[in-house]
Amino acid sequence: MMKSVSSATLILAFFLYLMGCSSSSDQAISDTGTPRPNIVLIFLDDAGYADFKPFSETRYPTPNVQKLAAEGRTFMNFYVPQAICSASRAALMTGTYPERNGLFGAHAPGQRGLDPEFVTMGEMLQKVGYTTGFFGKWHMGDHPETRPPERGFDESAGIMYSNDMWAGHPENPEYWGQFPMHYWKNAEVLIDSVTAEHQKQFTTWFTEESVDFINRNSGEPFFLYVPHPQPHVPLFVSDKFEGKSGVGLYGDVMMEIDWSVGEIINALEENDVRDNTIILFTSDNGPWLSYANHSGQTPYREGKGTSFDGGIRSPLIISYPDKLEKNSVSHNAFYSIDIMPTLAMLTGAALPEYEIDGKDVWDVMIGESGAKSPQKYYSFTNGTEFQGVMSGDGKWKLHVPHSYRTSPVGGRDGIPGIYQQDEIELSLFDMIHDPYEKVNVIADYPEIANELIRFAEEHKAKFFEW
Repeated sequence: MMKSVSSATLILAFFLYLMGCSSSSDQAISDTGTPRPNIVLIFLDDAGYADFKPFSETRYPTPNVQKLAAEGRTFMNFYVPQAICSASRAALMTGTYPERNGLFGAHAPGQRGLDPEFVTMGEMLQKVGYTTGFFGKWHMGDHPETRPPERGFDESAGIMYSNDMWAGHPENPEYWGQFPMHYWKNAEVLIDSVTAEHQKQFTTWFTEESVDFINRNSGEPFFLYVPHPQPHVPLFVSDKFEGKSGVGLYGDVMMEIDWSVGEIINALEENDVRDNTIILFTSDNGPWLSYANHSGQTPYREGKGTSFDGGIRSPLIISYPDKLEKNSVSHNAFYSIDIMPTLAMLTGAALPEYEIDGKDVWDVMIGESGAKSPQKYYSFTNGTEFQGVMSGDGKWKLHVPHSYRTSPVGGRDGIPGIYQQDEIELSLFDMIHDPYEKVNVIADYPEIANELIRFAEEHKAKFFEW
């Protein structure tokens, strides 16, 4: 016989039910009152600005990247603050300059990496209910407390540093051979010593992990970070793409990365979450030019390891069907440090309590009428050396005097060429009319030069007076 239930009990039960619904809804709804967007961040390693058709004609097809551009916006003036692996990654993940977070250059195996006091994008999004996944190359720390499981990622698989830091290194195999490259799955070593055969499968493995992650987590907000180890040398491609481009190994690698982009898009579409997913596709820095036919292409001056635009200007496509105009192009400038605070605004996530360097640039991204950069200037560095500033709108770039490497003689088939050192004097470049940084116009625009010099002096005094 069913027991009678009092009105008070029914009211209490209904109240608790509503509370439960509210809790679930708070997790799925951003502060703007719309469903929290999923986020997919595809981050290539050493890809050139001109490696994909939205940015330049190529000798190999990249239909899926072109599809991504057709479904979103192509950004022609996107920058990273340092054109070296670890520094670029930490800047993206924390919204801070290398000179603030302390992660310069490229860290070697076993190094601690990014100080845990700096909040990563993964940790920020976890706090508002996102399930987070990392599949690829980490390169922000190789200690237990600095690997992905402890830095904001619920699921992870990949390598902890660059794929050339192993016994197959072309220049110093004896040294790098001291550090067997591990392949991690979450907090455990799945492969104790990576071989060339394993490396051939990296793009496939990280793509399969990404698709599986989307399939299992599409019912709630998720953040998927896919930093491919390719096309950083040494180049590797799976059998299914070997020789497919007809233009050499680099073209084969690009086609496999393009395939990976397509698989991820398909998974989003099949799970009916494509329209509410932000996809960002970019690279950590420009091409490693000394490797010649095993490096990417850029129309700009120099490449990776320099603070000219060939090093710090990266390709960027953002697709967000619900919010961004499709098949559009933007020439507005911003830096990778601005991605984290912009995503914080879009997801309702809280930024760290300490000062960060990035700003919310959503109005700049969408091309809002009259939108201006919230940044007065951006800084750029190489290693621990401060090398100059750019105006917040990207129209002017000031190099303070510094040396830089240049590669007049490229290598061949995975063997690097020869570097030389050169010098640049105090120089101002008009990036609208001279994006190739050829003509120093500092004498022609004294007011602009003086303002950027003042920004440079203030920045150097704040971060580099050790």
